[in-house]
Amino acid sequence: MLTAILIFLPLLASFLLFFAKGGSAKKIALAFSIAELAVALFAAFNFHRDATTQFILDFWWMPSLGISFKVGIDGISMLLVLLTSSLVPFIILSSFEKKYEKPNVFYGLILMMQMALVGVFTSMDGFLFYIFWELALIPIYFICLMWGGKNRGVITFKFFVYTLFGSLFMLVGLIYLYQHSSAHTFDIQSLYQAGHSLPASTQGILFWAFFIAFAIKMPVFPFHTWQPDTYTEAPTQGTMLLSGIMLKMGIFGVIRWLLPVVPLGVAEWGNTAIILSVIGIVYASVIAIMQNDMKRLIAYSSIAHVGLIAAGVFSMNVQGLQGAMIQMVCHGINVFALFYIVDLIEKRTGTRELSKLGGVRSISPIFSTVFMIIVLGSVALPFTNGFVGEFLLINGLYQFSPLAAAFAGLTIILGAVYMLRMYQKSMLGELSPLNEDFEELSYNEKLVLYPMVIAIIGIGVFPKPLLHISEPAVEELLRIIALK
Repeated sequence: MLTAILIFLPLLASFLLFFAKGGSAKKIALAFSIAELAVALFAAFNFHRDATTQFILDFWWMPSLGISFKVGIDGISMLLVLLTSSLVPFIILSSFEKKYEKPNVFYGLILMMQMALVGVFTSMDGFLFYIFWELALIPIYFICLMWGGKNRGVITFKFFVYTLFGSLFMLVGLIYLYQHSSAHTFDIQSLYQAGHSLPASTQGILFWAFFIAFAIKMPVFPFHTWQPDTYTEAPTQGTMLLSGIMLKMGIFGVIRWLLPVVPLGVAEWGNTAIILSVIGIVYASVIAIMQNDMKRLIAYSSIAHVGLIAAGVFSMNVQGLQGAMIQMVCHGINVFALFYIVDLIEKRTGTRELSKLGGVRSISPIFSTVFMIIVLGSVALPFTNGFVGEFLLINGLYQFSPLAAAFAGLTIILGAVYMLRMYQKSMLGELSPLNEDFEELSYNEKLVLYPMVIAIIGIGVFPKPLLHISEPAVEELLRIIALK
């Protein structure tokens, strides 16, 4: 029942918002998002630490086609439900000082996307997973199209077509597995068994059918071309949804619907996926170093960080998968905070260009200190949240291939280069004329950023609660893969 509430509460809120008055829309959206967070926290406190799926809702939806509405939460999905439910209230709160045309539609679309994201993370039926996967694309498409930058039309269309095209490969793969399942259902266990029964060559083909869909969403090199432009042109809250939560759909898809479904295909092509991920780390980091637009720089940094997560996932050991789980949470926190910082800088100065900024630290010490903590979390300084995940990911990747780990480890060095360069050019040096009236953080901005700072330090010092939740489910996943 709790899972059903987590899915349908934001859906109900979105419908109410579509008919709400503009002035009250943001308050209604915030109230419902906080209620959703309360339900997620209640589920987390009542979550039993074992490998079984809990809070299951299961009934036949289209029995003639073997499709059921089956949702539930295990340790893997629990972390991502918590991430989604935690970030959405802050995404809404971060927009309180902005004025959007048709705010009721804007906030309704945000909550509709939250519904689809929770559905993706809790689906235990392959066809239902696909439905939620596609539903998540619709609200973010309209958010970017209606409130994006000047080139939003062409860029948003590319994003929509690109991701929809990749999803069709996954749909074909799901239908093929359904046809080869003994029970002729889309139930997750039935699809696991169907995948395991296929020969290695067929599993290899299915690997690419699923991997292309997930790699586009993450994105992984060379499927990343839609991402920098979309992140840059999307409104800040849309970029937060895309980078903080939506890209985790791709990583989650690999963990839930690729590794355990076609383990022989992963054994054959997993090395290729790791190579692509590592190439993406180095490529995106180098491009990030050369960026002058802060928003575009963070977009490329996201590709690099996700490349390391993807490589860790395909190492297929406990350290790599646990590192991926906690890094998904930490990356969501860090990238949300970074995009919000850039939004505040642009609001105060009218620009995101590093060449026009500088000297903020001398007149806004609190702002610059908060920015520095967020940057340090992003570059994986010990005792920050980024360090925990990257250490586990590189450890897991080292067990798979020391050479791959050596190249993947460049993300720490190159990440420090482009992140500290961004901080230096925007916060240090001589005071830019654009920054002369730079204001300190307002009360509302502190409400958004201070919890992020606490999370960055808190998870870095004491990550055990998060790792404790996901560990049994990760171990069970590896057991299923071993049954190949």
